[in-house]
Amino acid sequence: MDGVDMRTRLGWIELPNPILTASGCAASGREIAQFFDIARLGAVVTKSIMLAPRAGRPTPRMAETPSGMLNSIGLQGPGIDVFLRRDLPWLLSRRARAVVSIAGGSVGEYAELARRLHGAPGVTAIEVNISCPNVEDRGEVFACNPLAASDVVAAVREASGADVPVFAKLSPDVTDIVEIARACVEAGADGLSLINTLLGMAIDTERMRPVLGGMTGGLSGPAIRPVAVRCIWQVHEAMPEVPIIGVGGVGSGLDALELILAGASAVSVGTAIFNDPGACMRILRELDDALSERGIARLADVIGLAHKPSGHPTSTGLGPGRPGGLSSPGRRHVLFEEDRR
Repeated sequence: MDGVDMRTRLGWIELPNPILTASGCAASGREIAQFFDIARLGAVVTKSIMLAPRAGRPTPRMAETPSGMLNSIGLQGPGIDVFLRRDLPWLLSRRARAVVSIAGGSVGEYAELARRLHGAPGVTAIEVNISCPNVEDRGEVFACNPLAASDVVAAVREASGADVPVFAKLSPDVTDIVEIARACVEAGADGLSLINTLLGMAIDTERMRPVLGGMTGGLSGPAIRPVAVRCIWQVHEAMPEVPIIGVGGVGSGLDALELILAGASAVSVGTAIFNDPGACMRILRELDDALSERGIARLADVIGLAHKPSGHPTSTGLGPGRPGGLSSPGRRHVLFEEDRR
């Protein structure tokens, strides 16, 4: 058969393939650009950007765990001014599609970040990292409260204009992720990123003290993939029309396919990049091979396919919002973080 059509859609934005970086694992793309042409990616998801420069949490900030790693970076970064002046133009010069991740400590900070990004050349979509503590509400994490999550998404949606898709990145550390997802979609999110890291901790049994300087950190890597699959499955089952960026423990093409079968339209690769800087391109090749071996002509035909009854043929029509579908160009849905504090 001819090559697999790997195109996919995030809302009304078409990407040439479904493989993205995960926020925080490739900064703004410079580090991995020495290994391959980042324009070949579906998109680069940037490290979460905040309004002001941030030093991050105390060291040590990372720790290896069985089948994964803990990180407690604390959203270290130069702030939005440097990003707009240096990083975003660089991504544009490389012809890379940029999904800009934003993070804040209040609804107002998120809104201001969205306003600053509005109209900036090179912004393909905005990923709203709501796994941050709300400094105006006793430090409760936005992503753990449906009302707080919807307030952030609504503010970002209003401030970012109608031309850029807004994706809310959700935490798995909740009782009912569908409730949070629904609140975000009803507030105006065009899609969702699932999942952020799980909150974890490690203790050094020699020193008998916590390994990380910040005590707790975000658990990522292969260990969390089953959780990501479960969350994607549950949200796609409840809201099949909402595009999902799947994130969590993807290290191979078959891992990516698993998230896609659960309902993800695109897949972000994160922890795997740390020991294989070319992981994104390898995973894309492996995914293409896996689809070809299964006689699949189009990636879009297997998005959410695991939800179909056993023996159900792959869809022959792509439907609204899929490559080749019949949705109008102006259609909008009114309806995937690397750091823990």
